[in-house]
Amino acid sequence: MARALTESELIALAVEGDGDAYASLVRAHQDIAFRTAMLITQDAAEAEEAAQDAFVKAWRALPRFRRGEPWRPWLLTIVANEARNRRRSAGRRSALALRAEPPLPDRSAESAVLAAETRGALLSALSRLREDDRLVLGCRYLLELSEAETAAALGVRPGTVKSRTSRALARLREEIPG
Repeated sequence: MARALTESELIALAVEGDGDAYASLVRAHQDIAFRTAMLITQDAAEAEEAAQDAFVKAWRALPRFRRGEPWRPWLLTIVANEARNRRRSAGRRSALALRAEPPLPDRSAESAVLAAETRGALLSALSRLREDDRLVLGCRYLLELSEAETAAALGVRPGTVKSRTSRALARLREEIPG
């Protein structure tokens, strides 16, 4: 049985034009790409389009990818830029959909109801925040990106992510009832 290729090996093959290797990279990152775009566009259809367009742009930009650099921040920068462009051009501001969060593990019915109520209150409070607060908190906590990945996705410095996260969490605490 053949061993699975590492991400670095897949990237090297994709850079050389291997479509199957690139398809493997797409499959591995399509969920985080969609969730990143969803966080920015707040519209499922726009997020899907932004993620797809970003993968096409990333394929075309592969010759410019610096080997040895982390793939995910590079890709998410392209996704975030595409999502911001779509959001600006569309001008849409729909509520943050539940699809932007990771799936919940299996729970009892009671704990699932409580989790849904808590999640609803949190998403409602999150939706009342400024866009830059929503984006930094969404990247860090909904998408579980590192500070460096969040910085790359938002086009800011890691120190900016740290300070924005701190201020956004303080504002979120003020928005949560009780």
